[in-house]
Amino acid sequence: MAGMTTHLITGAGSGIGAAVTRRLHERGDDVVLVARDAGRAKEFEARYPGAGTLVADLADPDRISWALGQQSMPSSVDSLLHIAGIVDLGPVGDLRPKTWRQQLNVNLIAPAELTRLFLPQLRTAQGHVVFVNSGAGLAAHAEWAAYAASKHGLKALADSLRHEEHAAGVRVTSVYPGRTASPMQAKVHSQEGKEYDPSRWIDPESVATAILTALDLPRDAEINDLTVRPGR
Repeated sequence: MAGMTTHLITGAGSGIGAAVTRRLHERGDDVVLVARDAGRAKEFEARYPGAGTLVADLADPDRISWALGQQSMPSSVDSLLHIAGIVDLGPVGDLRPKTWRQQLNVNLIAPAELTRLFLPQLRTAQGHVVFVNSGAGLAAHAEWAAYAASKHGLKALADSLRHEEHAAGVRVTSVYPGRTASPMQAKVHSQEGKEYDPSRWIDPESVATAILTALDLPRDAEINDLTVRPGR
């Protein structure tokens, strides 16, 4: 992907999303960042001069279409990077419907809705959809049921989309990072009652490198599934 390529990115505020956004912005690509509110959008515009922003709350997927309808949309979209995510641990015996819905909304239903809304532009551009999943999208452990269910669902969404859009030239990649040093990981450790040592986990920059590798791969190939595990 060379030249003025436009990337629509969720989760740009921290962790993997911030690393990916900075790298794409620094190399001169256009970035359009999804912000949960106007204040967050202003922060993004200050941090990434020239970046576009769209305000939409991923926690409320039913209103995403309406929210975007009130704003000027990018004229073209070459890649849609779903990097936003939330996690809330707990045993099945304690998880209430609200906790399930929050994680399903942000981690699965919002990505599905954003994909639906931008598919026409992605087809025109023969673009790329990247879903940043999780090791929990491949295997679920105790107290991870709701989060893992949302991420198993995200794998299904990506796999179905890949089959549906292959003929249109749209590439679809799922990335499954292991534990990555980020605010989300700090929260997980807090919920697990464990001390958080970021040096033990993957640097978000390393996951960003994997994502850019998938984006920049020549058109004759696509990376379908990419598992990134801690190297130490």
